[in-house]
Amino acid sequence: MRVAQLGSGTPEVAVVAGVHGDEPSGVRAVEQLLEERPSVERPVKLVIANERAIECGVRYLEEDLNRAFPGDPDAATHEGRLAHRLTDELADCLTFSMHSTQSHAEPFAIVDGVGDLTRRIVPQLPVSAMVETGNFADGRLFSTIETIEVECGLQGSERAIQNAHRLLRAFLTAVGVLPGDTVRTEVPVYQLTDVIDKQRAETYEVFVENFVEVETGETFAAADGIEQVADESFYPVLMSPYGYQDVFGYTADRIDVLTPPPAAD
Repeated sequence: MRVAQLGSGTPEVAVVAGVHGDEPSGVRAVEQLLEERPSVERPVKLVIANERAIECGVRYLEEDLNRAFPGDPDAATHEGRLAHRLTDELADCLTFSMHSTQSHAEPFAIVDGVGDLTRRIVPQLPVSAMVETGNFADGRLFSTIETIEVECGLQGSERAIQNAHRLLRAFLTAVGVLPGDTVRTEVPVYQLTDVIDKQRAETYEVFVENFVEVETGETFAAADGIEQVADESFYPVLMSPYGYQDVFGYTADRIDVLTPPPAAD
């Protein structure tokens, strides 16, 4: 784990990248910010988390770090021990965690719940949606640390790197680390309702788009040509053929729209 800081004093804001070693966009954005070293109005801690997995170019070595929190100093896995160290490092910090995905090209936010903080900050980020995990937060960073997580775009793409840089600067501006104003937009909110399991197969297909409603009776995926049909309507989230080993993604309900906070006078 690599830790750096911009500004003097004790940070109340932190940024985390590299939770998954095969998601380079956030790491590149943090490294670029450290190279630029902009003047800041309050201190911020910058963390590149799973350096060993990054060096190997894999999601994780022994256990998914974003399912291992709060961790344990005596855990049997590298990620279990790292989760404990990272929890200590981020204590008392509002944290911005950057990821990328195989499911959706446009950035979106993921949060543990919709509260005053997310309602204030997320509409100031360049995201197309916000996802509330509901009952699917176990072991994630925001189950332990106050966190806004973002998916920056398609894993390994140049566009995801560009998005990560924009997202990082927007977040740091929204929380007063960087000077300036943000662009405020309406953001639809989705709540995860269920996991979409997939059978063991040689080939997988997905026929629908994330955040676009799937109607009852619509074919949305297939495993070795065996189609899966919706029993009831839902919104697909994090849906992809090969993004996860055992699931296609999640079903969700659209529950709200975040409206932009008023600009400061």
